[in-house]
Amino acid sequence: MGKDLDSEKRLKFVYYCSGHGYGHATRVSAVACHLLSLSPQPIVHIVSSAPQHVFSDSIALGALYRRADIDPVIVQPVAYRVDRRKSVEVLRAFLKEKDRKIEEEKAWLQSIGADCVLSDAAFLGCAAANAAGIPSVLITNFTFDSVYSYLSTPSVNQNELTQQAVELLQAVFAQDGQAEEDNPIPEKELTPLVKEIIDGYRCADLLLRLPGAIPIPSFSIYPALPSPQWVHTRSKTFQIDVSSHLLEPTSTYQCHPPIPFPSNSRVKPKNIPRTVLSAPLIVRTPNPEVYTPEGRAKLLDSLGVPSHLHDSGRTKVLLVSFGGQIFHKPHSRTHSRNPSNAANSPKSAGSVISNGHAYWHPQSDSPKGLGFTIEQPTGTIEQDPTSHAEALSSALQEISINTPPRTHVPLHSPPLKKPAPAPTRNEVPQPRQLSKRAQSQLVVAGAPPAAIPTSPTQTLFSAGLQSSFSATSFTAVTIPPTPEAHRTAWFGGEVSVPLRTASTITMSEEIEVVEDEDEEEDLPQLFPDESWLAIVCGVSKEWGKEDGEELPENFFVAPKDVYMPDLTAVADVLLGKLGYGTVSECVDACTPFVFVPRPLFIEEFGLRLLLNQEGVGVELSRSSYESGEWAAAIEEAWQKGKERKARKREEGETGKRKTEGREMAKGIVDWVEKWYKAV
Repeated sequence: MGKDLDSEKRLKFVYYCSGHGYGHATRVSAVACHLLSLSPQPIVHIVSSAPQHVFSDSIALGALYRRADIDPVIVQPVAYRVDRRKSVEVLRAFLKEKDRKIEEEKAWLQSIGADCVLSDAAFLGCAAANAAGIPSVLITNFTFDSVYSYLSTPSVNQNELTQQAVELLQAVFAQDGQAEEDNPIPEKELTPLVKEIIDGYRCADLLLRLPGAIPIPSFSIYPALPSPQWVHTRSKTFQIDVSSHLLEPTSTYQCHPPIPFPSNSRVKPKNIPRTVLSAPLIVRTPNPEVYTPEGRAKLLDSLGVPSHLHDSGRTKVLLVSFGGQIFHKPHSRTHSRNPSNAANSPKSAGSVISNGHAYWHPQSDSPKGLGFTIEQPTGTIEQDPTSHAEALSSALQEISINTPPRTHVPLHSPPLKKPAPAPTRNEVPQPRQLSKRAQSQLVVAGAPPAAIPTSPTQTLFSAGLQSSFSATSFTAVTIPPTPEAHRTAWFGGEVSVPLRTASTITMSEEIEVVEDEDEEEDLPQLFPDESWLAIVCGVSKEWGKEDGEELPENFFVAPKDVYMPDLTAVADVLLGKLGYGTVSECVDACTPFVFVPRPLFIEEFGLRLLLNQEGVGVELSRSSYESGEWAAAIEEAWQKGKERKARKREEGETGKRKTEGREMAKGIVDWVEKWYKAV
C-alpha cells in the first residue's frame, strides 16, 4: 500500500544535518530557507547535533529544530589535524548504537508523517528514511565514508619526514608529555566500519552534488573506495582519472542500484532509478548595501576601523578566519620590507614542491579546474548554457521512471610528465641565532601550530638531517599551539633553540636569550605594504588586551556574531583553512583565498578544484604561516583576483544565488511529487 500525496497538502521534509563543523549547518539552513520561500510552504524539521542558533535564519522563517546525535564526528584536537585513533573509536561506538537509533528515527518519522528526508551528510537519516518507507535526498559535496576511509592514508610524518626529524620533534614534545603519534589506521580495520556508513548512504534515492565535490562512492560505481587510492601521493592532488570523473557530466555516471524497502514494509517497491545531479552553489549571500561605499563604511566603522581607512581605493582588507578558533596577537612586523617576489616562487612558475622535489605543473593548456594537461574527448566536459539552478530544475522534472542509468565511460589521459630530478644541496646552512623580535609568532589555537622559534628547514638541516626534508613537510607535525607557562623556554618568543644534532640535545639545558636589533630586515612580514589592514574573526573581545599589550598596527577584531558574508564581500583577500562555507562565500564574493593546507581532510581536494575553476586560491605553507611570512601569498592572491573583485564590487549583489537556490528547492518538491506518483 503506497502513500498518496494530496495536491493541497503541505509537504513535510525532515532535514538531517551533520554536527561536524558549521559548514553543514549554514548550507542546510540556506536550503531550508529556499524551501520555506515556496508556496505552498512546506514544513521543514531540522535534526542535528549542531546548536540551534546556527539555524536561526531558517528557524525565523518557520523551520522546526530538534537536537539529536545522528552522526559520529571526526575528532580534531585542533582544526588543522585529525586524531585518527580517537575518530575510529567514536565511529565504532556510534555504530554499536546505529540500529537502535535507526529504529528511533523511523518511529519518529512515521509519527510526524514525514514525506521525504534530506541529508547533509548524515548517513543515519538516509537509513532511517528507508526503514520508514519514504524517499531520501542527499545534498552534499562529500560523504563521511570517504573521510573515514582516508584515515588509512600514509602519515605525513612517516611519508615525508626523515626518521631522525620525527624523533627529534617527538623528543621535544615528550618533555611536556605531549608526544602524539599519527599512525595510519589499517585498511582492514576500517573496511567493515566504512561499509556500514556506505550502506546507509546507499539508501538515498537522489544525490544533489554541490560544487567542490569529491567522489561519492555510495552513488557512483567509479571511483570506488578506499579513498587513499584517489590521491597522488607526491603531488597531493587527485589522480588524473578521479579529477576527470569529477568534471564529467553526472548523466554519464553509472550508479549503484537502489536499496529496497524492508521486506515487511507495506510500501510499494522503488521504481525510480538512483540519480546524481549537479546542484548550484549553496551559499549565504551578503547584504546588497555592503557593496556600496556607505554600506562598506558602516560595516568597517562597526569594527572600529577609522574613517580614513574606509576607501577601497586606498585601503585593502585582509580577513583572517580559521573557523572561530582563538588567536593570540601577532608581534611580527606588518610591512617592514619589500615582499618576496611571488613571480620567482616555484609555485607561481607552475611547479609543485613535494619532498624537496620540483615537478612542472603547466596551467595554461589545462582543462578548467585541472593543473595538468589531459586529452579530453569531444563533448565530455559538461557545457552549461543556462544556470546551474535552471539545469537542475529541468533535470529533476525530466527524470524518467523507466530509463536505466547510462554507462560510465572513463576518460583516458596521458600520464603526468616525468618529474624533474631532485635539487642537490651541497652546503648545510650555518646556524644563526635569531633575535627575540624575529622569533615572535602568530599563535592560532586550532589553526596551524606555532613554529619552533627558528626556521624549520634551517633547524633540522643544521641538526644533521637529510637534505630531502622540506619546510612544507615539517609543518604537518603537531606542535601545541598555545604554550603553557612551563613550556616558555621552548616555544615562547623569548628564546632561541641551539642548532645541534638530535643526539646532543639535552632538554634540561638552559637556553640563551639573544638580543640583536640589527636583524630587523629578516623579520617576517604579514602585509605586502602599508595599504593593508587585517580583520580577525573568532576572537574574544579581550584579544587586543592580552599581556597588557595593545593590538598590532592595522589589526581589528570582528564581533563573534558578525555576518561573515558581509565581511567576505568587503575583504580583498581571505586567509584561513579550506571549508565549503568559506570557499563558497569567497567564490560568490570574488574574494581571493589564501589557504593553509590541512592533512587528512580529503574533502579539501574538491574545494581546491572549485577554487581553480571559479575563484582564486593560493596555498600558504604552514611553515610560512607560522613564521608570519604572509605577504608574498597575499600579494599573489590579490594580483590574481583584483580584476574579478573590482568587477564584482561594481556589479554588487545580483540575487543570482538566491534565485538558483529557490529553483533547486522547487526541483526537490517536484521530484518528491513524481516519486510518489511512481510508487
